[in-house]
Amino acid sequence: MTSQISRRSMLKAAGAAGVAVTAATAAPATAAGSAFAHPGLLHTQADLARMAAKVKAGAAPYTAGFARLTANRHAQSGWTPNPQATVYRGAGSPQNYTTLYNDIHAAYQNGLRHHVSGDSAYADTAVAILNAWSAKLTSLEGSADRFLAAGLYGYQFANAAELVRDHPDFDLPRFQEMLTKVFAPLSDDFLVRHNGAVVTNYWTNWDLCAMACVLATGIFCDDASQVARAIDYFKHGEGLGSLKHAIPVVYDDGLAEWLEAGRDQGHALLGVGLMGTFCEMAWNQGYDLYGYDDSRFLKGAQYVAKWGLGGEVSYTANTRAKGAIGGWSGRETASAAAGVDPAMTRPIWAMIANHYTKRRGLSASYVTRIAAKSSPEGGGGDYGPNSGGYDQLGFGTLAFTRDRVSDTGASPVPAASASAPPTSGARPQTGGTASPAGGDDLAASGSNDIVGWSAAAGITAVAGGLLLLRRRDRGVE
Repeated sequence: MTSQISRRSMLKAAGAAGVAVTAATAAPATAAGSAFAHPGLLHTQADLARMAAKVKAGAAPYTAGFARLTANRHAQSGWTPNPQATVYRGAGSPQNYTTLYNDIHAAYQNGLRHHVSGDSAYADTAVAILNAWSAKLTSLEGSADRFLAAGLYGYQFANAAELVRDHPDFDLPRFQEMLTKVFAPLSDDFLVRHNGAVVTNYWTNWDLCAMACVLATGIFCDDASQVARAIDYFKHGEGLGSLKHAIPVVYDDGLAEWLEAGRDQGHALLGVGLMGTFCEMAWNQGYDLYGYDDSRFLKGAQYVAKWGLGGEVSYTANTRAKGAIGGWSGRETASAAAGVDPAMTRPIWAMIANHYTKRRGLSASYVTRIAAKSSPEGGGGDYGPNSGGYDQLGFGTLAFTRDRVSDTGASPVPAASASAPPTSGARPQTGGTASPAGGDDLAASGSNDIVGWSAAAGITAVAGGLLLLRRRDRGVE
């Protein structure tokens, strides 16, 4: 087995007119020369306007979500950035990546607070943070964990910057250059070469954070071929982050096994959050990946939600190959879903629950229940001091609570009228690869990254309930 994505898979996106829904082909982009709608990552202009209006009106649960935001130490206009020229993550390097993720979350939270409150001081702070980093950062280094840094912080950086994209003091070209030269190449290269390892060596979340970075930075930088590669990988990628590898088995009860449930609860939650993030960003550009393959992601999210609430779930044993190409090798079998702590939570559920129940009108009993239990969702800084507490941008109760739409069968529409992204062949990526030393497991994720999730108050018992899906023609592929 090789870690190389086949030329067929990488080039499938080229000229794939069916990859975007018809609604994306309608009109010119909102910005001159832009192939994509902006703002159009996790939040559209309509989303931001909804948050502001609901909070101003004192509507629940938006006010509770906004209170979580304003209470966070990162969401303050007095935040001072601490940019670095080189960021290190992983053993064997002087790790300083905590500085990066804290500043990213401060930029994002200030940007979001600006849109909800209308106070320009928060936008100014976000811009100052983002400009400071784009003026100084030149590389990401470290062990294999540098790929995690590129993926996680690349997609987050793009989302923070999208909130202040039109600010007169924001240096958009320089920030795009930083994303293009520092973050996206590492993530793109990981999806092609997997750090010199066999393709199944790395668990699902490694692929997913790289996919999120490639998609987010592609949209932010108006790189249509990059976006096409990310979406094609979601559908057809050979690594464990593509949809059918991350969710390999669909059961008769309407739930679908999440592969990393055989690893541990924290990484399974990370993966669900990352896949939801990927689907939401794609949706806002007119791509329905939430509904792809008969809403397979919903079935996987329902599975993780039921399991996380303490319910019994099926698990089909699987064995994955590990090791380096031309080097050491091994195999590992996951035979059952790992144990769970029903109090463990991450701010991932509001986005998923609101999409399926409010946009699509589907039943999502377990996801709905765990979203309610996790509400109001906080963000970075509210879920423990280590990096795992910053893997999601959060604040879903504020950002993703929505009224049910009247036409739940409609195709996704880009954030604003945008022309269909032109497609082209995959461009080869360059970047360092690392072979494992001795028998080291490349899939080990970071040094001492045991996350202290904050416990959510609430019940631990799970009531019965089956997922009921109405089949639809999703209009994709």
